[in-house]
Amino acid sequence: MLKVSKDVSTALSLVIAVVFFLCCVAGAFVMPGLVQMLIDTPDNIGNRQEITQLGRMQVLMASYGIVADFMAADIMIFILLLRIRKRLVFTDTTVALIRGISWCCLLLCGILCFLGIYFQLSFIAALCVLFLGLCLRVCKNAFEEANQIKQEHELTI
Repeated sequence: MLKVSKDVSTALSLVIAVVFFLCCVAGAFVMPGLVQMLIDTPDNIGNRQEITQLGRMQVLMASYGIVADFMAADIMIFILLLRIRKRLVFTDTTVALIRGISWCCLLLCGILCFLGIYFQLSFIAALCVLFLGLCLRVCKNAFEEANQIKQEHELTI
């Protein structure tokens, strides 16, 4: 199994986070065309009716909400990676960043459930994002407990 050092791994993760952010920025500019293409694609899975002009606007707004949510989570991930690089892991700020990322996942789940009205496969994506948000909540709880233990340990010395 390929194993890279933790510094290389952190640097690679930072690069990926920056590339993802740039993709989100680019996606914001091409979003209307992407949404139109998605709406025009035949639905062979569910029984989607013709999407009205209001529905098209709602899908576009939800898509921009997804991009904004991705960007917010990506910024928090970037800050978290910088803190990890500085070895500031078990702190209140780290716990808050993980909490924020998990809330972004839960918000994304809500947006995808709304899009399920028009695209039934969105419900599957929402379920996956919900599970990711749950995993992050568990990690947040573990980091929070570790931070409390670290603070207690520092008080006893």
